[in-house]
Amino acid sequence: MTPEQLLYRSAVELGTETRTSNATVVRTLQTLGYAGLAELKSAIARPFTDQTAPEVRARSRVEATKGDLPNVWEMVTAEWLDRIKLMRDGFSADAYRQAVELMLGAREIVPFGFGASFVVAEHLTFKLRRLGRRARTIRSSGFGLPDDLLGLERGDVVIAFDPGRMLIDLDVLLDRVRTVGAQCVLVTAELADQLKDAVSVVLIAPHSPTGLTGDAATAMVVADALIQGVAVSDVESTVESSHTLTTLRQQMGF
Repeated sequence: MTPEQLLYRSAVELGTETRTSNATVVRTLQTLGYAGLAELKSAIARPFTDQTAPEVRARSRVEATKGDLPNVWEMVTAEWLDRIKLMRDGFSADAYRQAVELMLGAREIVPFGFGASFVVAEHLTFKLRRLGRRARTIRSSGFGLPDDLLGLERGDVVIAFDPGRMLIDLDVLLDRVRTVGAQCVLVTAELADQLKDAVSVVLIAPHSPTGLTGDAATAMVVADALIQGVAVSDVESTVESSHTLTTLRQQMGF
């Protein structure tokens, strides 16, 4: 079995192929220093992604499902569960607490993400506003990004969603954060070591090792945890904002 083929195998399948059990597979991986199969797949995925053309990866992904729709369902849901478990195993209560505290004390919270991560950033902004927090999403990239960066001020907290690509947009954003005296919470799969000294807090959102599930999926879980963390940390503001929102809806006839 090649490393690429391993990406698409579950612990149960590996147990069957090795004539052991899924529990034995997991224990063996832990003996080798991995938290579980999900962590091993993440380690394999990076060189596979870097060295293999997208169309080859797409073919491997499709062929791994064997054209069986129930199998597709099983593979996708299994990978979701694996990624959530990997994220929970690596959870840092201190980092999460620090991120929530920064958001509670922010003049304005500024989520940022590009590609699929933009959806997560928009979701975070929308929910924070419902909690009565001042928030805006950085909607631009490339040439338009500097216009959005002009609004950053001391006391702002940027929530940057970037699974693993160190693009010029993020580099310029972090430089602007430092310049104005703002702070940044980075939600990432792979940039923690590279950027830990450039941001205030790093929260890990593991990416998909196969492409079967969206990279923004675990970032959305992190966003929801941040939203609820802010809500429970300031109950009175949360309730007051909910009441105001209900009143305005009633005025609209809803």
